[in-house]
Amino acid sequence: MQSLLNQLVYFGFFQSLLLLFIYGLSPKNRKRINGYMAFFIGIVSFGLVGKVLYTAGIGNYNFRLISLSELSALLFGPTIFLFSRSIVQRKSFTKQDLVHYLPALVYVIFVLVYFVIPNDTVISGRAKTGELMRVIYACHAIGLVVNIAYWLKGWQLLMTFKTEVQNELSYEPQTQFLHNFLIITGICLLVWTGLLLTSFLGFDMLERNARPYIWILLVLIILFITYYGMIAPQVLQLLPVRKQEVKKYTQSKLSATDLDRLKERLDILMIEKKPYLNSKLLKGELAEMLGVNNPELARLLNENIGMNFFEYVNYYRIKEFVALAKTEKAQQLTFFGLAQEAGFHSKTTFNKSFKKLMGSSPSAYFDKNL
Repeated sequence: MQSLLNQLVYFGFFQSLLLLFIYGLSPKNRKRINGYMAFFIGIVSFGLVGKVLYTAGIGNYNFRLISLSELSALLFGPTIFLFSRSIVQRKSFTKQDLVHYLPALVYVIFVLVYFVIPNDTVISGRAKTGELMRVIYACHAIGLVVNIAYWLKGWQLLMTFKTEVQNELSYEPQTQFLHNFLIITGICLLVWTGLLLTSFLGFDMLERNARPYIWILLVLIILFITYYGMIAPQVLQLLPVRKQEVKKYTQSKLSATDLDRLKERLDILMIEKKPYLNSKLLKGELAEMLGVNNPELARLLNENIGMNFFEYVNYYRIKEFVALAKTEKAQQLTFFGLAQEAGFHSKTTFNKSFKKLMGSSPSAYFDKNL
């Protein structure tokens, strides 16, 4: 079993080096890759270096090689957060972002001074008194607190982003990679927490024996990134900033009567011109067609209709889909083919929207009604 674990660590290490080689030496790929993701791969690679050297017996199995891996421990959380921010907010790296790495810098200095620089006699003395293990557990606890705090910040960014885009977009943006990436790194932190708790409960040998599995989780992250890099290279890139005019509007002053009239106009617009057939429809585009500004349309949807933009547009797409399903075209297309004709961009979005509105899946609904 230990041999298999070692082989997986070797594989993940060399896989990470290959990714860095591909993205580092190719000017084209270097421009395309998200810098935070490249840095994250580098962190994982460095974290595996000590384990690889120690496993290979280099340096006569000197424990300091394992300590080298600890140098990257506090770099994970901040990088995960900054990577998430770069995706959902399209923010590039600035000098001010270096403040997020200050805890990691302090931690690196401490690890070097306490674990790496002292000679074997000093380390042995600390081990005999139990001081060494207490410091190790304290370092693990600090690393967990910092990394979990930053992971939560990244997760909050993603959840906030998903909520906000429903007020602007009629489709779901491709955030599956970021979602899965945060889930996998979150699992790593959860396992790390579990191992630390077992030590505090008196099962320190269990923690020591299970610790190699943390390296396997790091390998899985490398494989996950490699997989996505092969099937969808664009998910590792910064999302392009759309070059469009940003208009600032004053607060809406429409009366209740104005909103009622506007609702009638909107209903006529949706029925006659069917803007929802545009799978990439934006709220700003619909507001322009209606002759109002963005905040006024938002107020109309929220106060008079009781839906956000995403729900409202997909409501009409579902109606269009049901109508199409009763025509001869339904004999030639699948459910998703009809959904695309109705303006849906994603099969997942279509299924979720249909079930939320109609109370059942498309197949169950039509088995009952047709």
